[in-house]
Amino acid sequence: MDIYQGFVDLKPGVTDTDFADAFAAYMTHLKEHRLIESWRLLRSKLGLGGGLGEFQFLIEVKGLAQLDEAFLDVSRRAEPVEGKHFAVNSLVANARFALYRDFPDPQRKRGEERF
Repeated sequence: MDIYQGFVDLKPGVTDTDFADAFAAYMTHLKEHRLIESWRLLRSKLGLGGGLGEFQFLIEVKGLAQLDEAFLDVSRRAEPVEGKHFAVNSLVANARFALYRDFPDPQRKRGEERF
C-alpha cells in the first residue's frame, strides 16, 4: 500500500466537527468510487503534533496508479466531487503533504543488495 499523508490546521472560526464531517464526506465519495482503499483522520493529542498541523490524514491506495486516478477525478473540478473537495479545502490552512509506502516492500529480495 501507498499512503498519501497530509497535515493541516483549521482556518479561524472553523469548528473541528465541521471539518471532520466535510472530510468524511469527501473520503467516503472517493472510497465509494474505488479511488482510494481506506482513510483515517487524526488529531494531535496533548499538543504533541510537532508543529506539523493539528490534524493529520492518511489515505491508503493500492499503488500510484490508483492515486493518480483519484487525482485525475478530483482535478476535473466537476460535480459531484468538486463540492466535496471545496468543502474541505475551504476549511484548512497550512497544508503539508507526504507520500509513503509499506516497508519492507513485499517484492524485496534480501541478500543481494549492493548498498
